[in-house]
Amino acid sequence: MISVEQVVNRAGDDGVMPLLALDEFFDGNDNEGCIAPNQWGYGRPALAVLAERLRAVERREDVAWVRVQLRPETLETEELAGEAVAVCTTADQSVCGAWIEGIEGLESSGVIPELVDVYCDVPEVPHGATVWSVVWD
Repeated sequence: MISVEQVVNRAGDDGVMPLLALDEFFDGNDNEGCIAPNQWGYGRPALAVLAERLRAVERREDVAWVRVQLRPETLETEELAGEAVAVCTTADQSVCGAWIEGIEGLESSGVIPELVDVYCDVPEVPHGATVWSVVWD
């Protein structure tokens, strides 16, 4: 798991949050409230289960990458706080949304186009691919 100090360093003087690889965000992270906290205890699976389900999406042939979008508050609270999950894929919104809805217990509000904020360390988006954000209300 990446440390908040490493996030701060990657965010730089402008405070632009980095997109985090799934391993950076989930491996060794035991803070169940760090992503979709309103759904934790109300259907959202444990972080380890959530991470494995997102890794399964990332392994799909039509998915280039999956990343965690951090909340800017991470810089102030000194705890990782996930805002959304970015999925870069050649699938359209309805297909990507169907995968997300098919993840038992994810309890997301669906997928929206593009990233929810400005981020650094955004991997290349291959030709024909789109970035969708999995969001929670």
